[in-house]
Amino acid sequence: MPYKSSAHVDILPPLPTLAEELSQLDWLVDLMDSRFLIPGTKYRVGLDAFLGLIPGIGDGIGAVISFYILLRLWQHDLPWHLRARLVGNILVDFTLGALPLVGDLFDVGFKANRRNVSLVRKHVAGNPQN
Repeated sequence: MPYKSSAHVDILPPLPTLAEELSQLDWLVDLMDSRFLIPGTKYRVGLDAFLGLIPGIGDGIGAVISFYILLRLWQHDLPWHLRARLVGNILVDFTLGALPLVGDLFDVGFKANRRNVSLVRKHVAGNPQN
């Protein structure tokens, strides 16, 4: 006789809500875009700006981390136009950040990850069911 269980077993845990996902990603976004205060100024930078100083691979490493953040957000039902803006911010950051010298200054100010999380937070605020 086959075994029958009345208990429900979840193989995978449920996805967090979009608001929970944003909360979980806050530490990584802060690390990448604004963890460190530039001494003597009010400006904050993150690892993305420092990675951009590594010739050849630094901006690529930053883009991989940005796409990881995007992948976590992509699991949720975001409208296509919001997804396009998120990808666009990362591509702008990667492309312009790769320019010598000017790109390093751009990395300090653009903060693609912070922009993306802000866009998604605004979306969540307008759609509280997420």
